[in-house]
Amino acid sequence: MSELKVNKITPKTGTSIQLGESGDTITIPCGATLTNNGTATGFGLSFCTTVKTSPFTATANKGFLINTGSAVTVTLPASPSTGDELIIVDQTGQAGTNAITLGRNSSKIKGACNDLLIATDRGGVRLVYSGSSQGWITATAGNDASLQPAFLGATGGTESTFGNYKIHTFTGDANFQVTRLAASAPNNVIDYIVVAGAGGGGQGTSAGAGGGGAGGYRSFTSQPVSVQSYPVVVGGGGAGRGPGAAPQSPGVSGSTSTFISNSSAGGGGGGSQGPGTGSAGGSGGGGGYPGGSGGAGNTPPVSPSQGNAGAAIGGCNGGSGGGAGGAAVAATGPTAHSVAGTGVDISPSYGPGVGASGFVAGGGGGGAYNAPGSASGGAGGGGAGSTRTPGAATGTNGTANTGGGGGGASSYGGPGSGPGMQAGNGGSGVVIIRYLVQ
Repeated sequence: MSELKVNKITPKTGTSIQLGESGDTITIPCGATLTNNGTATGFGLSFCTTVKTSPFTATANKGFLINTGSAVTVTLPASPSTGDELIIVDQTGQAGTNAITLGRNSSKIKGACNDLLIATDRGGVRLVYSGSSQGWITATAGNDASLQPAFLGATGGTESTFGNYKIHTFTGDANFQVTRLAASAPNNVIDYIVVAGAGGGGQGTSAGAGGGGAGGYRSFTSQPVSVQSYPVVVGGGGAGRGPGAAPQSPGVSGSTSTFISNSSAGGGGGGSQGPGTGSAGGSGGGGGYPGGSGGAGNTPPVSPSQGNAGAAIGGCNGGSGGGAGGAAVAATGPTAHSVAGTGVDISPSYGPGVGASGFVAGGGGGGAYNAPGSASGGAGGGGAGSTRTPGAATGTNGTANTGGGGGGASSYGGPGSGPGMQAGNGGSGVVIIRYLVQ
């Protein structure tokens, strides 16, 4: 066979050029691109005659036959133009067992950021790129029943993405609605965390009171789901005690959060002056003056534990609340603060934008009396305990939708003595769900 290599063919006379004679076949090799920059007609989509047996990136305006003796991923063109077409066909009739994955390659498919599968034996699909808004649209004659989603779809809460996952964050009661299932059963699962509302801090009338315990924290993975609505219940934080509260009464415990029949218990309220023992809960509240002990964590008990115990009063300084990641630590001396229990870092799974800088369920700090400054709340939204300064002995609220405990209050002579100061409220809970989308 002779080979002619030139950069341009122009007519010797006139303005017409003919390639071959009637009945001849002019072949454009697989992978070659024929660009129509003028008004030429009759150019149609052509099939690549080489059957594909392994993953590849498709060329626009081509058809491809796929050998489905094994699963094959077809990556769609990276920068398609409006009007580009593709045809993908199961050549060996085994796609029901070895699906063909259509990788969207940053473009949408049927208006969604989701890969699709050809998962029916002898199935095929014609795709037309319609622009960035809807992306690749199926233009298959009849219906495209052979084309199935590679990943499940759902709605509800505040939606975001992190890595290869779709994230749904619920900050109040609502429904998680699964709208479609993936063709592959292993992709029809979700991971989720359930964080309860935290306890409020206790009240001090002439000394320090306990910080609130963090809301219970529980984590679940690989939960199978189906197309239906799943109720989400998010527990509220408990109120911190303040002037006018019943003497010796602890901060109010937080409320339970629930998803798919799995619940986390509200954090225990911090003990008030009395003596005041911190309440038990998901994590326990800290103790109040004089001699109050910290409340128990992981109440009711679950495995693995949903939280930890609060700390006892230290001298005249209130004990801090427990966190889901660790117990509160009692003060080492009469002028030292107790250390609030730390929360749980969920950022590796759900991203740094969740909770308080990626943490949830930190304990509240105890109210100070004869320790300088204030007791910090635990990482995960725990509120700081009050300072000893007269007239400024107010505990800090736990951060909303973290399950962080409220800071304990105190009173130290002068204007702050007698009626007691306001303790911080516990932070409300949160339910966060994720699943693969690419």
